[in-house]
Amino acid sequence: MEIDPLPNGSGSNAATSPETAATTTAITVASNTGPSSKLSHLTESLKLEHQFLRVPFEHFKKTIRTNHRTVEKEVSAVISSVTDVADSDEISKDDAILSLTSLVSRLQGIKRKNLQAHRCRARLDHLDSADSENLSEWNNVRLKRILVDYMSRMSYYDSAMKLADSSNIQELVDIDVFQEAKKVIDGLRNQEVVPALAWCADNKSRLKKSKSKFEFQLRLQEFVELVRAENYMHAISYAQRYLSPWGATHLKELQRVMATLAVRSHTECAKYKVLFEPKQWGFLVDQFKQEFCRLYGMTLEPLLNIYLQAGLSALKTPYCYEDDCTKEDPLSQDSFRKLAMPLPYSKQHQSKLVCYITKELMDTENPPQVLPNGYVYSTKALKEMAEKNNGKITCPRTGLVCSYSDLVKAYIS
Repeated sequence: MEIDPLPNGSGSNAATSPETAATTTAITVASNTGPSSKLSHLTESLKLEHQFLRVPFEHFKKTIRTNHRTVEKEVSAVISSVTDVADSDEISKDDAILSLTSLVSRLQGIKRKNLQAHRCRARLDHLDSADSENLSEWNNVRLKRILVDYMSRMSYYDSAMKLADSSNIQELVDIDVFQEAKKVIDGLRNQEVVPALAWCADNKSRLKKSKSKFEFQLRLQEFVELVRAENYMHAISYAQRYLSPWGATHLKELQRVMATLAVRSHTECAKYKVLFEPKQWGFLVDQFKQEFCRLYGMTLEPLLNIYLQAGLSALKTPYCYEDDCTKEDPLSQDSFRKLAMPLPYSKQHQSKLVCYITKELMDTENPPQVLPNGYVYSTKALKEMAEKNNGKITCPRTGLVCSYSDLVKAYIS
């Protein structure tokens, strides 16, 4: 889905720096790596796998509705063929082989139609295989799934396929589903509604159940294009056939679009001029993405973005946006700052200082010491350094050399 703390002689009200938050989290995790902690972490992780199961399940339901009658006919034909072969006393060897080959071909066709059922089974088995012993390996597979999801959404299908194949996770990813969406998106970007209308027809019952108006918006856009082309008679016929059924539920929108027959495409009236602007196609693309994700139970944002935002929400503080924000902070990079823009600042009830040298928490047992240059390190780290260097302290960040007696103890309230 990269910070130095402030040269910090900061008081108790100072905001915790991202490095402090991240290191504190790491310490917490490191100190809770027992079996019960791992099991708890695994349980929480599995709660995030809604999309992982929902997508193949929705695809499976669609396949059943589409292929139910076809599968029934194929199964009946196979049973009938088997019965005929079994009842035949004078069938030759070649005919028997030909009949069996035909049966195998039909059975393979039925199996292909149940691909989504196998995919659901494979994903259930994958979730069931997760336990505290193989958590690291299981999380590695999850990371690859998240990366494939991101590549698929960004249309990097070749890279997504190579990663899925090399990791043997073909049944755990949804590349084919995103390829289905790409055909519609490409059509809309080329100002063609035919692929989108075909998709609406394939998913008519589900779109109707969710009270979607995507098909209506497509029909309106096609009507507008006819008006733009000054094909007014065809536009009227099109409206009578495809738009009039929507009049009972979308009368105001329909009246507004029908008025374009009178004002024409060269109008300067803002209310109607906007209907002829190219950005309307962009709105249709965005609307399709929303409908598509809703239909399959997907998140609108890539999973990688969501997971990164979850981490950034713990790191984001006002310090991240200051000019002296260090390059070690992920939020010093523009791409991460953009991703974290809608997120709130991390809520810190009290300051926590983590030693830059030992990565250990500084508290009353291991109090912070301030060097003459303002940088802060733990007493434990500085004592060890002084013992090895005849009482001399060297700041690891600036190279300043001072005596241990020059240090000033800082207090945490």
